[in-house]
Amino acid sequence: MLTYPRHLEVSLKAESSRTKVRLLFGARQTGKSTLLKRLADEDARVFNLQERRMRLELERDPHIFTQILEAEKPATEVVCVDEIQKVPALLDEVQYLHDSYPGRFRFILTGSSARKLKTSSANLLPGRAHLFQLCPLILPERKENKESRLFPGSNWMYGHGFPEPKLDDLLLFGSLPGVTLESEKTRIKTLESYVELYLEEEIRREALVRNMGAFQQFLELAAVESGNMVNLTNISRETGVPVATLRTYYQILEDTFVGYRIPAFGTPGRKRVLTTPRFLFYDNGVRNAACRYRFSPDLLKTQMGRLFENWVGQELMHRTLYAGRAYRLSFWRTVHGAEVDYVLETPVETIPIEVKTTESPTLGDASHLRLFLETYPQRSRRGFVVCRCSSPRRLAENIEAIPWQDI
Repeated sequence: MLTYPRHLEVSLKAESSRTKVRLLFGARQTGKSTLLKRLADEDARVFNLQERRMRLELERDPHIFTQILEAEKPATEVVCVDEIQKVPALLDEVQYLHDSYPGRFRFILTGSSARKLKTSSANLLPGRAHLFQLCPLILPERKENKESRLFPGSNWMYGHGFPEPKLDDLLLFGSLPGVTLESEKTRIKTLESYVELYLEEEIRREALVRNMGAFQQFLELAAVESGNMVNLTNISRETGVPVATLRTYYQILEDTFVGYRIPAFGTPGRKRVLTTPRFLFYDNGVRNAACRYRFSPDLLKTQMGRLFENWVGQELMHRTLYAGRAYRLSFWRTVHGAEVDYVLETPVETIPIEVKTTESPTLGDASHLRLFLETYPQRSRRGFVVCRCSSPRRLAENIEAIPWQDI
């Protein structure tokens, strides 16, 4: 089967991680199983916990996992466990094997939900594991992409892989690998089925939610509000779901990697700032399906601004997750209404970013960037307007407008 390289392969194959248990998390359909096949050699031992028979056997007696591996020939081998959250007790067996047979087994474990691992107090192998998160496709994983203006010098893979992106497709259908490779006709059904099957397989089966009707109503409204500041009181009023339950629902979306909480930047000072976080769906295609929107050009006409801002935020968040803990994505808004869509915090600087759909940006599109730069002169020395212009433009001495392809 033809597969394309993913940026995360570089980190997963790094020598510093080869002696560790590699935990690979990510939402369903981000390509974890496919990546697992690329990482595993022909002699790898694979335990697919999606297979009901194997899952039930290991649930009844997790020690069978150890017995199987101890019976294998005594040579270094790759052991892959797909969807580890389905049998959390296997993590104790992994720790035993990792400690008892140093260097013999190289474990790669994947999971699409951290919630069951948290609620079951599962052994997350402290000191023995390296944690990775696989996201939907980022621009450097596409053909004909250019070097990043916001992440200069980063070790991205450029110029090969998945088909060259078209903005309309990114806004309507998102960036899930499988969806990207499908025709437009089948993409719509795939995304609609994803939302339904995801609810059925992950939420209901793992008993994360008792009232599925209330959760489905919440999910639709949360998708519509993607990218906005979270207002639990308003959502509670519209859905009839208590605020405490809504907090749990949002946490479920985070634990299953289908959404991100984006914090507010900074602390109150010369300009008072708001501290309520935003919540952002991880993919536009999934978001549009959860909203029950029609996948048509009309959606681009009515929602272009929101979809474009969401997509830029998703791209920045995924790059930030890959870049490491020294990077952070936030947003900035004052009580007087001044707002910067995204703030990229790096080890060396803080970069404010405005998102505009215009093809002809002007300095007027950067007024809040200028205010941010004036407010934080010691932390931030340049800002960007991400838009649909054809080439970069300098709007001011320290502000540049860049095409979306140059993020």
